[in-house]
Amino acid sequence: MEKVDPNEPFEYSFLDEDFQKNYVAEERLGELIRYFTLMAILISCLGLLGLVMFAAEQRIKEIGIRKVLGASTGWLTVLLSLDFVKLVLMAFLIALPAGWYAVDRWLQNFAYRIAISWWIFGLAGMLALGIAIFTVSFHAIRASLANPVHSLRTE
Repeated sequence: MEKVDPNEPFEYSFLDEDFQKNYVAEERLGELIRYFTLMAILISCLGLLGLVMFAAEQRIKEIGIRKVLGASTGWLTVLLSLDFVKLVLMAFLIALPAGWYAVDRWLQNFAYRIAISWWIFGLAGMLALGIAIFTVSFHAIRASLANPVHSLRTE
């Protein structure tokens, strides 16, 4: 190297480290997205729980009457959860094209691309539905197990 340029020191780097430097920003972005996603899921679950509590309080007499007439806890849970499942499915159908477009645009920045599989979005929708059902059913079961005498006492 001294024969080529004696005044310049020899500098070297490994190829894998050079490639890794290109993706530091992507890793940081992925970490930020992960944290904000977890916060968004927690906030939405709290909002959904509050909405379920409000809906159960509004329908407390209906739940009491259905329970006196012989409705099971499972059926009352399904009845209370069905409205929220519909809302989650509508939100998923609205978010699906926007999510696909955003992921497709993001993947265009890479030299080596992968195809976007439909099952990734299906898995995300099933996960969102599962989280919503878990959140809703927790309070719906509690409301359906309540004593109907207390809710119908004012009648």
